[in-house]
Formats: sequence, structure tokens, C-alpha cells
Amino acid sequence: MVHKINKDKIKSSLVTTTGFLWRASKSPDEALGDIFADVQKQRIYADGKTFVDLIPKRRTKQLQQEYRLAKQDPQFDLREFVARHFSEVSTTNQQPIFEADPNMPVSDHIASLWHYLERRNRRDRGSLIALPYAYVVPGGRFNEQFYWDSYFIMLGLAVENRWDMIEGMIKNYAYLMRKFGFIPTANRTYFLSRSQPPFFSHMVRLLARHKGKSVLVEYLPYLLTEYRFWMRGKAKLTKQEHRAFARLVEMKNGELLNRYYDNKTTPRPESLNEDTETAGHAIERDAERLYLHLRAGAESGWDFSSRWFGDASDIRTIHTADIIPIDLNCLLYQLEATIAEAYQILKQPLLIRKFQKKADRRAAAINSFCWDEKAGFFVDYNFHHDSPTGCLSLAGVFPLYTKIASTKQAAAVAVVLQKDFLKNGGLVTTLVDNSQQWDAPNGWAPLHWIVIEGLRNYGYYSLADDIKQRWIATNMKVYQSQHKLVEKYNVVQGNGLGGGGEYPLQDGFGWTNGVLAALMSEDEPR
Repeated sequence: MVHKINKDKIKSSLVTTTGFLWRASKSPDEALGDIFADVQKQRIYADGKTFVDLIPKRRTKQLQQEYRLAKQDPQFDLREFVARHFSEVSTTNQQPIFEADPNMPVSDHIASLWHYLERRNRRDRGSLIALPYAYVVPGGRFNEQFYWDSYFIMLGLAVENRWDMIEGMIKNYAYLMRKFGFIPTANRTYFLSRSQPPFFSHMVRLLARHKGKSVLVEYLPYLLTEYRFWMRGKAKLTKQEHRAFARLVEMKNGELLNRYYDNKTTPRPESLNEDTETAGHAIERDAERLYLHLRAGAESGWDFSSRWFGDASDIRTIHTADIIPIDLNCLLYQLEATIAEAYQILKQPLLIRKFQKKADRRAAAINSFCWDEKAGFFVDYNFHHDSPTGCLSLAGVFPLYTKIASTKQAAAVAVVLQKDFLKNGGLVTTLVDNSQQWDAPNGWAPLHWIVIEGLRNYGYYSLADDIKQRWIATNMKVYQSQHKLVEKYNVVQGNGLGGGGEYPLQDGFGWTNGVLAALMSEDEPR
């Protein structure tokens, strides 16, 4: 056993020290050429993500040469060709089916799921990028260490005192930042053009609660790397239309705020058919620009939502990159404040003031551009039109979560939440029902956590507890009838199972498990 542990540490150290020097493979759409295009367009797999996650058994150039010859045969069978030349990833602890015990309490079910959802992958395999430490995946079709999912997974791991796993996952992100300069959506080559909501500072703060404030100093270089990624391009703003470059936007008053973006303007490889179909039905729009907005929507984690649409019911009107998102900028405020706190520990007064000033200015800008006095709620801001988007969503509670709302604003937000968002089963994500998964009638675990914590920050304990109990009840309703925890829930009616979006409802499910475990643990005797 000791030998196995030592061997394990050596393998992790090898990836940590040298893995960032290895060149990442190309994204499957770039590496596989016609094979990729034909497999996706002919829908060999119902879910486009299935193929881009497979591992080629030969070098991609050899595969392309063989494919060009093979498909000239009138009897050529593309499905057989793929089955012969590609295989699925097999990683540690990945089991074919999780057998749920219907008599098992939900807390025990979650504890057993953590092992089932644990993965270990120390070498690149197809599109899957090696990571030095073990990690927990969301589940279902999501078999990678996803960025913002991981924070909510960590909340549940903390309940189980799985601090080694939490720290290993944070170290994986430090590794990815050394290798790529940012945290991608997940450790897949086809995600290397975009990130996700920046929760890294929250992960570091979570670990600091266990190990002490020195953790902030330990991860300060990576907090700064994350910050530089989101703020890149300041020198180029003056030459850009609408004074926006990559993820950075200069507002009309000179303040800097951020947007979601993507570095590519092609269809997402894992959603090729969905994106090309959207573009095909939007003949009046430039396809490349449309793909950028779809990709930016994917970086937001809210893929997709009426938040990003000009017409709330029509994805063809998506314009994500034109929008200053309230949630993103609150998270970056928290990042700036965390960096300032790390410098405080190091007793660096100039740097403390520098980053605290950045945080204060961002908070003021959020209040200036994203507070809708008439609605009594925080909203996203369309910097192309110089006006709020008018879409009310649970993203508007992030200023309470990061404590930048005034007491008056928090009171108004609490009223709107109770009056408009709160349903029998919890909170709807937006007030629009349009078949998108990040809209009504769906409720999501991470947003319930944000709202509950945000309300508590301003003393609205009764409302927070009401929301908590309704959300737990919805989770339990599905667990008792289906013996599983799922990605999203219908909080308005029916059996509680969520719907909508580009793929079937997934079970597993990482952040649902994490948030439910964290909320239920609050009621356990200490």
C-alpha cells in the first residue's frame, strides 16, 4: 500500500513538474478534418460530445489518409470505421453503471457517489488533457474537471472532510494556468479557447478556511494569472469598436468591466450540428459572429439563456459578447479583493491599495451600470446599446453574494426574489419560459447556493431558509422517486425533473450533490 502511494505521488509530481512543457493536441475538429465533420454531420452519435471525447488509436494524420482512401469504397461504413479506429477513455474509478440503493439515505448516496465520480488521468488521451491529481467530474456526459462546477462539488467534499481531494483539484487548476495561462472550461483540447465563471478565488478561500490564511499567499501567483487572463488587452481597447477587446470592455465613463468571450469564431466541436443549425436559420446574421456569441454563452456556463438573447424566445438573436454580465464582474470583484487580502498578509501596502482600489472601482461601476432602480434588481448591461438588458435572472443576486450591494438594494432584491422567482420547488433561473435550460421552469443548485448565501449576508435568514427547504424538498422528491440526483430541476410543476437545452437531462450530478450535502449538513448537530 505504501509503495502504491509513493508511486502515485511520483506520477503526480512528474506531471506537475514537466507536464506543462508538453504540447497539447489539437482540438478534434482541427486534428481530424473530414472525419470529424462527417461523423458529426451524419450524427453517428446522438450527442456530438461523444465523438470528440473518443481516443484515436492511431496518429491523426494516418487516420485521415486511411479515411480518404476507405470512403471511396461504395460499401464504406462510417460507423464501422469509427468503431475500429477510436476507443473510449478509461480512467481510474470509472465504473460502467452506478447502482443506487433505494434504501440508502441521500447523504450516504452522495458520499458513495464521490468515489464513483472520481477520475485520475495523468497522460493526454485524445482530447482529454492530463492532470497531476485526482478530480471529481460532474457526471453523465461530463467526464472532465469542469471549472465552475468544481467549486460547488468542493462544498460537498468539504462536508466529507475530503480536503486532499479539494486541494488536489485546486492544484490541477494551478497546473492548467502554468500550462495555458488560464483555466479552460474543462481539461479538453476543444475547451482551450474559453474559460468559465471565475470561481478560483472562492476555491482558494474555501481551502483557507481549513488550512489557514497562508493559503492565499501560496496561491497568489495563480490568482494573479487568473486576473491577467480576464484583463488582457487594455492597450488595444482604443483601437477597437465599442472599446472592447477579448474579455475586457472600457465603459463610457472610462471604467473597465468584463464580458464573456471566446477566442474562436467556428461552431463548437461538441455541438457542431446545433450551432450550424442555429446559423443556418439566422440567414441575416454573419455566421462567424453568431458562433462567437454562442461560444461566449458557453463560457458563461449559462448555455443557453434568455439573458443573452435580443428576443427572449429566439436563440438566433444571441449576442452574449455585447453584454456586461453582472455575475462575472462580481466574481472578478471578489478576485481583486482576494488578491488585496493576500498582499495584506504579505504586508505590501502599495499592492494592497492597488488591488483594493481596483475592487472598489469595479463595485462602483457595477452599481452604476447594472443596478436597475425601476426593477429593484441587478441586471446585465448591453454596452453596445448603452442600456441595461432588462432581463431579470438569478445572476442579479451575485452582488449580495459578494457583498457589494447596499442594504437598500439587498432589500429590493429580496422582495423581487420572493414575489417573482420563488416557486413551490425553489427558484426559477429567469422569469422567461422558452425551452432553454438556463430559464424557467428550471432551478439549478449553484444558483440556489449563491442566493441563499447572498440573502444571509444581508440578514434575510427567513427567506434564505425557505428557499433552502424548498430546494432540498425538490431534490428529495426526485431522489425518492428516481433514486438519483440530477443536473437541474423543474421547480414549478411536474415530477421535478428539469428539461430543455441541447442534451438530455444528466444525472450524477456533481454540483447538485455538493450543494445538497452542504445545505443538509447545516442542520446536523455539531
